[in-house]
Amino acid sequence: MLEVFLETIVGLWEDSGLYAFFVNEAGVFNWQALVMIGISFFLVYLAVVKGFEPLLLLPIAFGMFLTNLPMTGMFHMEYFVDPGGNIPWGTLLHDGGLLDFLYIGVKLGIYPPLIFLGIGAMTDFGPLIANPKSFLLGAAAQVGIFITFLGAIGISALIGGMDLSGLPAGLAEFLRGMQFTGAEAASIGIIGGADGPTAIYVTKTLAPTLLGSIAIAAYSYMALVPLIQPPIMRGLTTKKERAVVMKQLRPVSRTEKIFFPIFVTLLIALIVPSAAPLVGCLMLGNLMKESGAVDRLVKTAQNELMNIVTIFLGVTVGATAKAEYFLNGKTIAIIVLGLIAFCMGTACGVLFGKVMYIATKGKVNPLIGSAGVSAVPMAARVSQRVGSEENPTNFLLMHAMGPNVAGVIGSAVAAGVLLSIFG
Repeated sequence: MLEVFLETIVGLWEDSGLYAFFVNEAGVFNWQALVMIGISFFLVYLAVVKGFEPLLLLPIAFGMFLTNLPMTGMFHMEYFVDPGGNIPWGTLLHDGGLLDFLYIGVKLGIYPPLIFLGIGAMTDFGPLIANPKSFLLGAAAQVGIFITFLGAIGISALIGGMDLSGLPAGLAEFLRGMQFTGAEAASIGIIGGADGPTAIYVTKTLAPTLLGSIAIAAYSYMALVPLIQPPIMRGLTTKKERAVVMKQLRPVSRTEKIFFPIFVTLLIALIVPSAAPLVGCLMLGNLMKESGAVDRLVKTAQNELMNIVTIFLGVTVGATAKAEYFLNGKTIAIIVLGLIAFCMGTACGVLFGKVMYIATKGKVNPLIGSAGVSAVPMAARVSQRVGSEENPTNFLLMHAMGPNVAGVIGSAVAAGVLLSIFG
């Protein structure tokens, strides 16, 4: 009787979540889940204490926490990683957890365009319309995406050509994990656009197993814009260039603001159809705002809809960061390459700003080129702050908003190009 009782107690213990918290399915210490939970706590700290993109970083962190708790059954990454994009709907509907169902909005590409709808409803395209040359700065900042894409391909080719047989097994496996397919390299490169929803939109199609790593890298670097960009901006410009005062932008008529989103949607949908969902929703939100005829819809897009989608997107993207998909050489490479992509995007924007400074004989402040990345409006505020350090009377914010908005459009177009090639 005592033996049966002890066996029952042991059985209950081994079936408990507390046991699985420390011992994985292979019967060894479950250190991977503990590491991931520790990382999730660190992200909560960054969001709550440091204020780094808390609206998305906090849901992402908690989603990571939930998915790495054992035996909860809330999310099954294996349902969504089929190379052909097929989803086992029968199994999902029968055995899926809460986060599996919410993740469908990511997998089907629903949440990122809805985020763009809200962004469009909150954004003034006036500075871009008043100064169309800003499109060039926004385009220049996207060069970082393609440089990093080529860099990831190059690293993969380099490792592929190495003889790893003489290395320790663990190191060889780690290096093999840093090899990327073209689709994975494209997903990493898009981090350089500093646009979280766009990075998610591309990665959910091209490299779903990397979604957690890429999303966390993208939003982390977006949050660190005020720390990463200024040294690059100062290093690539002279004091004289940073002190340039740009003339006031011309007024933009209501008619121009109404026709602009229609024209941009038509143009981009015809040239890069794959970008139409993102750009179309961005422009719809802006058209609703500028029309002045649907204030209730604009308020909903700016507030309730945006907030609800942000929660669903953040929690489900965090849920993809399961230990078996996150703790590998690819994640380290993604973090490094993502930083390079972001720095290269900033640098290319500033350098093209210098070209415009020379071409206009000193009428363009190169600092506004750094705002060509898609972190709206944070990147524009950084341009303003760095410029005001040299000339406290200088007001660059509205001038920087032109490239900033162009960067949003540019990153969506770059995403469409990559999806057309690899999707």
